Amino acid sequence: MPEKMQIPLFDLTRQYAQLRNEVLEVVDEVLSDGRVILGPWVERFERELASYLGVKHVVGVANGSDALVIALQSLGIQPGEKVVTTPYTFFATASCIVRNNAIPVFVDVDANTYNIDLNQVERILKNDPSVKVVIPVHLFGRTVEPNELIYLKERYGVKILEDAAQSIGSEGKLQERIVKSGTFGDVGIFSFFPTKNLGAYGDAGAIVTNDDEIAQTCRMLRQHGAKEKYFHEMVGYNSRLDSIHAAILLVKLKHLDNWTARRIEIAKKYGELFEKLKLPIKYPKVEEKGYRYHVFHQYVVEFETNEQRERVRKHLTQSGIGTALYYPLPLHLQKCFAHLGYKEGDLPISERLSKTTLALPIFPELTDEEIETVVKTISEVL
Repeated sequence: MPEKMQIPLFDLTRQYAQLRNEVLEVVDEVLSDGRVILGPWVERFERELASYLGVKHVVGVANGSDALVIALQSLGIQPGEKVVTTPYTFFATASCIVRNNAIPVFVDVDANTYNIDLNQVERILKNDPSVKVVIPVHLFGRTVEPNELIYLKERYGVKILEDAAQSIGSEGKLQERIVKSGTFGDVGIFSFFPTKNLGAYGDAGAIVTNDDEIAQTCRMLRQHGAKEKYFHEMVGYNSRLDSIHAAILLVKLKHLDNWTARRIEIAKKYGELFEKLKLPIKYPKVEEKGYRYHVFHQYVVEFETNEQRERVRKHLTQSGIGTALYYPLPLHLQKCFAHLGYKEGDLPISERLSKTTLALPIFPELTDEEIETVVKTISEVL
């Protein structure tokens, strides 16, 4: 294997080279000011992100995983109540349920979007009134259908916690209004892990909502359950957004829409090349809908078999091209959830995707020549 990938899956250094002066300037301002936990930089970031998203409240927290735990708790989930979510996602989507002493109920994904199958969710809601919350994941940057989610909320009285960790800036249509992912449920969360479309230089996250009470609860929970220091109304967490991360995110937020546009261009370029070569690959097609339904946090393709996927992955790695498996083992088959009683074959689409999908390089600074090299290298196997 090459010591360093010639075409990495993601390259933070190229972005930093462009932003270096801006980033160093705001870091110096934060450190010169001396207020490095919460404070004015965090408040400003919360305001500007709220404006960007079109939402009333943003609550900055330490990371996306904490955001999920706190957001779910803010919905009043009780021990033993059930929460429906997808098994084809990052672990934190389900661990937040267990950490709130609730019970995960896994539902398979749609074979085309890879997002949770809302028809299957409805079948569960019809038969099980103990389900109190649904956590849809806007996976890889693709928005879950807003109208269908709000229908489930209104029809069955469930709360909606949107896991928008991978989808900042993605959009959907709610009736005739274009809305951003994370903003149309009861509460939503974002991760600003460094590789995200909007990333800090360390762990960071946010909770967003239009509900005043939820926002107040989240603000208390992120700071040991206290509105006022040393006076605790509940047992909370130490999960505060650092000022340095907030300042860096403010710099990056100005560039987010341009970066998103480039990610969509890259996805189109991949698609054109795959179509031209007629390779036996299922790839995400870029549709013209008049809004950004997909922001391509990851560009994930699907092969016909696991053997084919592994041959391609090995050849790409040997050629110095980065890839990743999202996700190699669905959550319902993880050892820590064995007590839930799921077995192989229960959620076949998620299980198939874990064996046949592969994430290819995508980040705004990726060049067209590099995209062509990736596709050419895949074609050498197929």
